Amino acid sequence: MGGPPPSLRGNLSGGARTPTVLDEPAWVRRLLVGTAVGFLALLLVAPLLLVFVQAFAQGWRAYLGALGHPDTLAAVRLTLLAAVVAVPLNTLFGIAAAWAIGKFEFRGKSLLVTLIDLPFAVSPVIAGLVYVLLFGRQGLLGEWLAAHDLKVVFAVPGILLATLFVTFPFVARELIPILEAQGTGEEEAARLMGASGWRILRHVTLPNARWGLLYGVILCNARAMGEFGAVSVVSGHIRGLTNTLPLHVEILYGEYQFAAAFAAASLLTLLALVTLVLKTVIEARGGGTG
Repeated sequence: MGGPPPSLRGNLSGGARTPTVLDEPAWVRRLLVGTAVGFLALLLVAPLLLVFVQAFAQGWRAYLGALGHPDTLAAVRLTLLAAVVAVPLNTLFGIAAAWAIGKFEFRGKSLLVTLIDLPFAVSPVIAGLVYVLLFGRQGLLGEWLAAHDLKVVFAVPGILLATLFVTFPFVARELIPILEAQGTGEEEAARLMGASGWRILRHVTLPNARWGLLYGVILCNARAMGEFGAVSVVSGHIRGLTNTLPLHVEILYGEYQFAAAFAAASLLTLLALVTLVLKTVIEARGGGTG
């Protein structure tokens, strides 16, 4: 046996190395970086700047007047109400579902995971239409609701239901892989020491997944405030009553009130920027949760 061929001797002795991206010519690296920056500037930075430029096109007084309009304030209140209801409920559901899926084996587990992912697969518009078919005046439960003077569709309850549906996977989907990766060793040790299930959840399970939990809550809140499709179907677009902030922006833009529309849109843009910053901070603190 004469040993390895000459072409491999350099690699085995450390005399040669595998080519890397850094070996590419400088002009290639500059072209790739420039292309990436150009796309970011065109698709992200420019639209963000345009929103604020148009929002302040008529000056500060017009901007503040648009934000202080009663219809805008009502839209902001309804948007905050939807988030205040959806985020805590979906957080509780996400913790319960993730704990069950990540720590236990039971019949129907795969089905539960599939159902949690359902809002990701179903168009929000279709989800809103389903609520109309269920709770609308001509819907399955329409006559019963009308007989009891209850209104769901084209009212605040419909907005809340639609928001709950489109946002409920976020917390669960962030927590499930984390709890599965943790295993059950610490929980079993706590159980042997006499800790109850509730105490184990609060003092063992959740502290180890706190960054994933917070990450999911932030994403859930951002989606709740920015949801358009499902909410648009069930809202009825009643000014001052069932218009969330995204719907209010659409109405103002359709009426050619561009400065007012962009002023309202700037609030959603600021929400997106704050969410992005919080997401980045949590990923850095938690070592990345996504």
